[in-house]
Amino acid sequence: MTPTDGSGRRLDDLLRREWLITNHLGGYASSTVPSLNTRKYHGLLVAAMTPPVHRMVLLSRVEEVVHCDGWPTPLACNEYPGAIHPNGNEVLRAFAHEPFPRWAYQGEGWSIEKSLQLIDGANAVVLTYTLLGKKPVDLEVRPLLALRSMHELTYQWNARLEAEEKSPGHHRIPPTARTPEVFFAHDGDEFDGKIGEEGATGSAAWYFNTIYRCEQERGYAGLEDLWSPGVIKWLKLAPGESVHFVCSADPIDLEKAVAAVEMQAAQIENAAQIATPLPARDTDHDLLLRAARAFTIEQSPEQIEKSAIAMITKLPWSPPSVRDALIAMPGILLVTGKFAEAKAMLLGLAARVRNGLVPTEFAEDASEPEQFSGADTSLWFVNAIWQYLRYTGDEQTVAKKLLDVAMQIVRTYHYGANPGISADRQGLLECCSPGRGFTWMDAKVGEWVVTPRAGRPVELNALWHNAVKICATLCEHVGQTSRARELNLLGDTIAVAFNQKFWNEREQCCFDVVTEHFSDPAIRPNQLLAISLPFAVLNLDRHAAAIEVVRRELLTPFGPRTLSPREHSYCGRYGGDVVSRDRAYHQGCVHPWLLGQFITAHLRVSGRGEAARNEARKLLDACLSHMRGDGLGQLCELFDGDGPHRPGGAIASAPAVGELLRCYVEDILDRSPAKAQATAGTPAALNLAMTPPPNAVTKR
Repeated sequence: MTPTDGSGRRLDDLLRREWLITNHLGGYASSTVPSLNTRKYHGLLVAAMTPPVHRMVLLSRVEEVVHCDGWPTPLACNEYPGAIHPNGNEVLRAFAHEPFPRWAYQGEGWSIEKSLQLIDGANAVVLTYTLLGKKPVDLEVRPLLALRSMHELTYQWNARLEAEEKSPGHHRIPPTARTPEVFFAHDGDEFDGKIGEEGATGSAAWYFNTIYRCEQERGYAGLEDLWSPGVIKWLKLAPGESVHFVCSADPIDLEKAVAAVEMQAAQIENAAQIATPLPARDTDHDLLLRAARAFTIEQSPEQIEKSAIAMITKLPWSPPSVRDALIAMPGILLVTGKFAEAKAMLLGLAARVRNGLVPTEFAEDASEPEQFSGADTSLWFVNAIWQYLRYTGDEQTVAKKLLDVAMQIVRTYHYGANPGISADRQGLLECCSPGRGFTWMDAKVGEWVVTPRAGRPVELNALWHNAVKICATLCEHVGQTSRARELNLLGDTIAVAFNQKFWNEREQCCFDVVTEHFSDPAIRPNQLLAISLPFAVLNLDRHAAAIEVVRRELLTPFGPRTLSPREHSYCGRYGGDVVSRDRAYHQGCVHPWLLGQFITAHLRVSGRGEAARNEARKLLDACLSHMRGDGLGQLCELFDGDGPHRPGGAIASAPAVGELLRCYVEDILDRSPAKAQATAGTPAALNLAMTPPPNAVTKR
């Protein structure tokens, strides 16, 4: 465990360290090290009511009090207007986030360890308290419930809430018109759920004015009322004894819940001891694998195909983003061998293609997707098909169920059947609807598009060329030679036009956006995709120069900035209200997922010798150090462009973790899909010798 206040860490420092675990159903638990919730998204049980979405904060937090020799000591920590109360951080001595969150508290003559585990595949949380001291104590635990959507806040209302006892130690909170049904169980000696009558105070009560400081700092409402069903008491808890509290969205048996988390803990311990698929134990690889697992949805392939969601892409608050999922898929699903899940996700997305586009994101309320605004998302989908084939060799699925969809996307883009997205006479893609975010740089405040990129964005055309070449290769492989010839001709035409239009001879890198009358010389990392994708569109003799410009102008220890500091619109700090944050989001912030693309591009230039790969490995040091330190096992969405590069955005990002894991295995360890599968004992993937491998480029 990591020492906390005992070694002088200030409360504010601890509040910046946020832990997160998931139940692989879409739900999660998350808070800060001292268990003081600073976001409305924090909670000990945030359940996916319609897995993997429709997430609701059920159990917000708990307040525990230890009674020793008649003296009460609170373990919990919370913020109210003008006060931190209770102040359990003062007796918090250590915290560990792996293999699951654990806290060590110590008072006069007693020590208690608390652990929190989610049950995999269930909307249930188990809290365990183990007395480590030498004398018996009494323990009280008070659950505090929010019972609302994770994007909303709860305020006291007049509906009567009361916990019903179903059997000793098992209770049910009935649903209301605005709140779901909730269950909790415990092995305590007493439960006091008395409701005060006619102004009297009972154990079941509302707790008013919890402050979420991060929400207020971000310009949002950050004050909430929480309801407590009562107090659970354990009397004369003996040294070495463990007791439990369980909260669930479904009826739950205490003994089975405790047995389930004990089995999970044993499986985690055993997994750490078994032979790794790598030749030797690799702690960096292990770290990335553990982080990747947090995003996955462990449902049947049929369920995943039905929802088309195989991962939660940014935790804790973002709805599932299709673009992010497709970027993350090689690392999160393919490198980790989750081939059935990857297949189900691709098939589910293929079934949802509308007017030649896959959805941009899925709604949190589980309704059918209505956003099809991303011009690049469908091209990432075609790239994901290629990556799936590389890893699995599943020619039948690709040929019979995915190739036609990929061809539909290419035809739609080529002939301009989708409003606002079309190919010009030279074959380049252009986006021509003002006021709309077509690319991943889509931050918008009201009608203000923060990063306007109407015209021909560089990464969109890199993805376009890549998609056309992928379709050509697949058509040739299945015997559609005439169609393959047409697509190869189109791909070559795109490449010629791209290198004519996008090369900035003065800066020796790519323009970011090209229009009929203007070429944007702003130096951004989007041009990396012209080098790093399986079918690179930028001429080989220009790779080294472009990589050097990106390194010089953009690279930080955590990845490339989204804009060079030389630009007048550069903003190196991410913070403040939504306008201030969105102004910086793509105008200087560092998005770590781009570091994977940079490393892939860098090794294409420098070669894949051991020295080059060791140099590339060092580029991951800062991100891996963050994950081991304040990131508590996860990699956040972004960092400030300016030093000291403070973390920001979502606590955990699937594109960031997925891209680092992909480039670590494929590029730094130089383990091709076929090698990885052979080591893992799975069938070798299709030999794609008829195409340039992902680390080679055809010279033009």
